[in-house]
Amino acid sequence: MSVRVTGVDACRRGWVAVSLEVPGPGAAGLDGPGHLQVAGVRVHESLAGVLGGAGASVVGIDMPLGLLESGWREADRAARGLLGPRRSSVFAIPPRAVWAQASYQAANRRCRELTGQGLSIQAWGLRAKLAEAGRYREACGHPLYEVHPELAFGAMAGAPLACSKHTEAGRGLRRELLARAGLAVPRVPLAPVTDALDAAAAAWSTWRIATGQAVTLPGRPQRDRHGREIAIRY
Repeated sequence: MSVRVTGVDACRRGWVAVSLEVPGPGAAGLDGPGHLQVAGVRVHESLAGVLGGAGASVVGIDMPLGLLESGWREADRAARGLLGPRRSSVFAIPPRAVWAQASYQAANRRCRELTGQGLSIQAWGLRAKLAEAGRYREACGHPLYEVHPELAFGAMAGAPLACSKHTEAGRGLRRELLARAGLAVPRVPLAPVTDALDAAAAAWSTWRIATGQAVTLPGRPQRDRHGREIAIRY
C-alpha cells in the first residue's frame, strides 16, 4: 500500500503543492528515492485549498512554523550556517509579538525592543502566509512539518548550491537534482518554475520525514508556547 506525501511552497497566486506516492511501511525499497513518483501538482489561492484534495498523510511546508515569545529561532540560525552561498534564503524569524504589529515600521521597532536587532523587510513580507500556515496547522488533522528547499537541494547535491534559483543555470541544476531523485516535475502554468521546483524539493524532504531519514535542525529543537518543536527538517 502506498503513502502520499506533499510538499508546499508559497507562490504569487497562493500556494503550489507537489504530491508524491511512496511505498507503504514494510514495502521493499521504501527508503530508496528511485521509488518516488510525482502523483500530482496543484495550485490554489489558499493553503487549505491546495491541500484539500491532496490526500497526504504527511505535509512539509516551506514556511516558518512555530514562534518564540522572545529571542531568535535556533532553527533559522542552524540552517543559515549550513547553506553557505544560499544562507540569505533563510530569514531570521523574530518573536510572536513582532508579527502582531500592524505595520513594518512598528514591527521593526518591536523587534529591536525584544531582540536588539531589526527585522528585514523580506521577512516581514512573509507575514500573511506565515499567519495562514499557523492557522492551518491548528485546524488540520495531519502532521505538518517545516522544511526548506535549499537544504533539500544541498543534501541532494552533497553541498550548498552555488547558483541561485533565479538564474537559468540554477533552475537547470535544481531540475537535474530532482530528476536524479526520481522526480520529473511538470511545468505548472499557474506557478513560476522556481516555486514548483521548491515545492518538489519540499516533497522530497517530506518523504525523508515520512521514512525516518530526515535531518532535524537544530538537533535539540526549541519549543513554542504550546510545547511543539520549532525545527526545520530536510
